[in-house]
Parts: sequence; C-alpha cells; structure tokens
Amino acid sequence: MPKFIPYNHDQNAMVVINFRDQLQPGTFEHAIHYLIHEKLDLSVFDYAYNNKDGARPAYNPAILLSVVLFAYSKGITSSREIEWCCTNNIIFKALSCDTVPHFTTIASFISSHPQAIEALFEQILLVCHEQGLLGNELFAIDGCKMSSNASKEWSGTFKELQQKRAKLKKLIRHHMREHRRIDKSESADAEKQKRTAQTIETLSKAHDKIDKFLKTAAPRMGQAKRPTEVKSNITDNESAKMTTSKGTVQGYNGIAAVDKKHQIIIDAQAFGAGQEHHTLQPVIESIKARYTKLKIARNIYRKNVLVTADTGFANEANMEYLHHNKINAYVPDNKFRSRDPKFAEQKAKYGKRQPIKKIETRYKEVIPASEFHFDAQTKTCICPAGETMWLKREGKDRNNNHHKLYFEGRLSKCRICPLKSQCMQNPDSANHRTGHGRQVSFIIDKEKKNKYTEWMKARVDSDFGKMVYSHRMSTVEPVFANIGTNKELKRFSLRGKTKVQGQWQLFCMIHNIEKLANYGALTKANRK
Repeated sequence: MPKFIPYNHDQNAMVVINFRDQLQPGTFEHAIHYLIHEKLDLSVFDYAYNNKDGARPAYNPAILLSVVLFAYSKGITSSREIEWCCTNNIIFKALSCDTVPHFTTIASFISSHPQAIEALFEQILLVCHEQGLLGNELFAIDGCKMSSNASKEWSGTFKELQQKRAKLKKLIRHHMREHRRIDKSESADAEKQKRTAQTIETLSKAHDKIDKFLKTAAPRMGQAKRPTEVKSNITDNESAKMTTSKGTVQGYNGIAAVDKKHQIIIDAQAFGAGQEHHTLQPVIESIKARYTKLKIARNIYRKNVLVTADTGFANEANMEYLHHNKINAYVPDNKFRSRDPKFAEQKAKYGKRQPIKKIETRYKEVIPASEFHFDAQTKTCICPAGETMWLKREGKDRNNNHHKLYFEGRLSKCRICPLKSQCMQNPDSANHRTGHGRQVSFIIDKEKKNKYTEWMKARVDSDFGKMVYSHRMSTVEPVFANIGTNKELKRFSLRGKTKVQGQWQLFCMIHNIEKLANYGALTKANRK
C-alpha cells in the first residue's frame, strides 16, 4: 500500500509573505494597484476629510478604492463580505496592506463620493486614450434595466397612494376596535393582544410614511410632449417602475456608450425611467463634453464618428436633434427588420417572438381605408367602387396632434353599392335619409411631422446603414454580459439617482480597467 505525506486543511499557519509579490503583473489586482498608485489623482476625495488638527487618521482612499474595485470585479457588493475578505483573503490583504476597514466605512465610501467616482472614471478613460485603446470610429449606445434598493410595492400615482392611505387608516381603526374588545374580555389572550398591538404599530408606520410623502412631495410627471403623471415611489422617488424581460422592476436604467475598437465604455449614466428615447441626447452631449474636457477632441462628432443605438432610442425629436447637430448616427425604428428582405421569411419560419392573441370585438372587418384612393394635393377621395366621396370636414383630430381630412360616401351611391356589406359596419344605415355612407379619414401632415424619422429610415435601410447597425450588438452587448454575468451585477444596492450612477460608473470603470490589463501596457509595468 502506498505511503503519502499526511495533510490537514483544518489548521492555522504563520506564513511570511510580501504583499507586493501577491500582485503579479498581468493580473487584474496588479492593474488596480498600478493605476491607483501610479496614474490616478486621488485628491478628488480630499474634500471629504477634515481631520488635520489632532483628529483620528482616516483610511486612505487608495486602500478603500482598491478593495472595493477588486470586490466588485468578483461580484461582491456586500460591505460586510468585503470586510470579511480583508480579514481572510490574501489578495484583499495585499491590496489593503493588511488593514481591515469596518463595513460601515466601506459602505459610506461607496455611497458618499459619486462626483469623485465620476472624476476617476474620466481619468481611467484618459489612460485608455493614452494607451491607444480608443478607436473613435464607432460608438454604440444601449441600456440595461435593473432593480435598485427600492420596493415597487411603494409605487403609485398620488391618487393611488391616497387610496392606500385611506385603506390603511380603515385597517388601523378595525384593529384598534379589536384590541379594545380583547382588553375588555374576561378571558383575554395575552399573545393575541400582543400580535394585535404589533399589527397596529406596523400599519401606523406605513400610514405615516405615505402621509408624510403625500404632504412633502409633488406628483411626478413623465417626459412626453404632453406630460402626464407617472407612478411615484416612496422609498426612492427618482427610481421608476419599468418592464424588463424578467418582469417588472423598480429601479434604474444603466446607459452605456461603448467605443468599438476595444469595447471601452466612454460614458455611463443611470436614468430613473423605463423609456430610453429621452436618454439619447444627454448621453451624446455628455460624450462631447467629456472628450473636450479631457482634450481628446474639441468636438468628436466633427470627425464624422459613427453613432448607433437600439430602436428604443428612436423618435422624431431625437432624429431631428441628430440631423440639426450633424451627427453621423444610425438609429433604426421598430419596423426596421420588417422592411429588410433578409428577414422576410423569419416570421414564417420561426414565428413571432411574443405571439399576440387576437382580441374578439363586436366590430366586423371591413375594407380598410388603405384601399381608398386619396389625393392630398386635390383633397379628393375615391372609394373601392370608383365613386367620388364628399369632403365632410377638415381640421385637427381628437388629440389635436394631426391635421386630418374626413370623407363620407354619398347616400345615393352607398345605398345601391354592391360592396356595401363589405365596406360598412352597418350597411342598413345607408338605407334611410338620416343615415350616412362609409366614412374614412386621412392625415395630411404626417409626412411633415415625421420627416426626420423618414430621413433616418433612408439612412438605416441603406447597405452602409445596415452594416453600421450590425456592429451595435457585437460592440455593446458583450459589455453588458461582462458586467451582468461575470461581475454579477443584477441590481443596484443604493437609492437615489446620484448614488446609483456612482455605483454604475464603478462597474463600468472595472470593465475599462480589465481592458487596460488585457490590451494596455500595464502588463509591462515594472514592479517597485
């Protein structure tokens, strides 16, 4: 029988190590260490410290930033777990120089310095530029919706929250009556009495929370042309209820703009809204301002850089903005693929992604308005039977959005028309004098209203436009996959747009540092 040296994992050992030796060149931890101690200006954190005159020394931001970045790169976002790692993990010990910051110190550092984090994000982006990792040829923009530290159960319009407050008040009164009844009972159950008192306390706290919010906050309005009230949230009113592929979440939309050459994130912002179209202009302006600030380019868009984004960013206002600012952008609408012959057989072969059930209505199918010959120049309309209809009315539609022409078939013609049963919902209405013939309406200013959308359609439908848009997915989707899967960012752990944006930029910063470690000159840096 062979003999082996005995071993035991359940034992302690005193090991003499050098912390710098644990940070081997070519590793992510070495990249963090090199950047923080050789490249980054951490004086952006100095404003937060006022402990010169005999006060207790604070943990150096270099130490805190090192352990936080390394922890986030491993999918560790819990401050308590980061503290534990600083005690037990050798790499964390090397990065922290064997110091163990308290978890409250770590949590405060992450949430209290969003402006400093943005400054560091820009410094790392400048290092990427100096290392030649920015191509500045194509930027792809997309978003990732994630929940935050806010409960969707506390969401609602002001009317819904008022109804919830009234319901809670009614429940409190009911339980108080029950509590008094138990008190008066000769066979009073102490345990039941205690549970009732706890219930009253819980309901009262919820009622007071809603009441305080309704008295101090204002209704939250949407960002449409005609703003309407959207759901507020008591725990984090800057977050939004949004629909994702995994259901409805209460959180933020992390938007990232990515350079194609090495998939470097050049802009990262968080928005508390489910719709993406209103985020395009702020992101484009932010890129321009950042490149000017870092002296990469005075106006990056004058260099004819290509910009592409998903269909969620397309609307008439954005297309007009892109056109007027001469931005070389390719942003398709949601009908982009249906116009492409390459996708003509896709639905027949694979079916729709989400088959829509046909809703039964009391209305029958009739000959559509598209079968009528309408001439906008002469303001005339000819029905499928070849009869000229009379112009009944001209003016704005019900919503006052479009200028429309309303036509109606003449009774004498509709009454004897052989297509009457196929053309009219109620064919008998044409048989008496008080009835009416077939009615249709046409928008005459639609082309004018959507001229910039039509301009973009022509661009993305071209061979070059299709080629540009084909690079969007391969540029930006791997970035979200890396952050979401490899870094395990499934939700934001903070509240408030500013703090959430800081956390989002931390993860995007980690992604860029990885690119520097893999493609930059950091692997060749000499150890000191």
